[in-house]
Amino acid sequence: MSTFRAYRVFSEEGRVAGRLVDAALEELSPGEVVFRNAWSSVNYKDALAATGTGGRIIRSYPLIPGIDAAGVVESSTAPGIRPGDEVICTSYDFGVAHDGGFSQVCRVPAAWIVPLPRGLTLREAMALGTAGFTAGLAVELLQVNGLAPGGGKVLVNGATGGVASLAIDMLAVLGFEVTAVTGKDAEHDWLRALGAAEVLSRHGVEMGTRALEKPLWAAAFDSVGGESLAWLTRTMRQSGLIASFGNAGGIELKTTVLPFILRGVRLIGVDSAATPMPLRRRVWERLATELKPRHLGEIARVIALEDLAGCFARMLRGEARGRAVVAMS
Repeated sequence: MSTFRAYRVFSEEGRVAGRLVDAALEELSPGEVVFRNAWSSVNYKDALAATGTGGRIIRSYPLIPGIDAAGVVESSTAPGIRPGDEVICTSYDFGVAHDGGFSQVCRVPAAWIVPLPRGLTLREAMALGTAGFTAGLAVELLQVNGLAPGGGKVLVNGATGGVASLAIDMLAVLGFEVTAVTGKDAEHDWLRALGAAEVLSRHGVEMGTRALEKPLWAAAFDSVGGESLAWLTRTMRQSGLIASFGNAGGIELKTTVLPFILRGVRLIGVDSAATPMPLRRRVWERLATELKPRHLGEIARVIALEDLAGCFARMLRGEARGRAVVAMS
C-alpha cells in the first residue's frame, strides 16, 4: 500500500506539536482490520491531545490522534468483517494510545469495530462521532432510569458544544421540553432552531448558595462540571436525573448530600470510551433511527486535514459551535 496523509503529534524538546506527514501502513499501530478512512471528526479531547493542553492525554509519542473514524474495510483477518464493509471506530484507546482517526488509513483491533447502521452514511456517522454517541448514551441511561417526556423541563448545559447541541436535537425529537444554557449570547436563535424551548444566558443564572434551591429541572445534561454541576444538584426536582459527561468548567464538585437524600437526585456518569459493545451497538442503532438529529447538517461543518490546527485553536478558545467533520479525501 502506498503512503497516505496523516496528522501526527510529536513531543520534541518538551513541546507537544502536530503536523501533516506522509505515513505508511507498517508505521501504524497493530490491528486485525485495515480500513480506508473517509471521515473523522474533531472533539474537545482531540484538541487537548493534539496540543498537549490540560495534561497528558496521548500516552506515547509520536501518535496520530483522532478518537473518531468511519470508512470502508480494505483488509481483515477477523471473522465477520470483510473488505467492502462500511464501519465506525471510536473510543477505547483509539487516538490516545493507538494511532487514531486523523489518517487516511486506519488499522485497529477487530473488537473496536462497529458496523455502520442502516440509516446512516459514513459522513453522518462522523457528524455524530463520539459527541453524538455520548449524547445518545446519556439519553439511553437517563431513560433507563425513568426519564420520560412530560415530566418537566430538561436542562442542557454548555449548550453550543458538540455533545450538548446534539443532545438538544435528540431530546426535542423525543418530545422533551428543553432549556439550553450557554455563555454565548449570540447563539440563542441557533439553539432555539435546534429544538430548545427556552435559552438562558449563563451570565444571568443566579446559582444561589443554599444546599437546596428552588426545584426547577426534571433532568439535566451537563458538559461543564465544576460550579455549574454543583448548582444543578441544588436545583433538581424530586427524583431528578443528571447526566455528567464533561469538565469544561472544572473537575471539582462541591455540593452536599442533601439533594441526594432529601430529593432523591441521581447523578449518572456517562463514559463513552469504555461502553460495552452490546450497549455501544444499541446506541448506534438508535442514533440511526429515533435519536437521529433533525439538524445534523446544520450542527456539523466540514473541514480538511489541513484545517485541523486552526480547529483545535478555536475549540480551546471556546469559539467553536457544533461539530467539525474532517473530510479525508
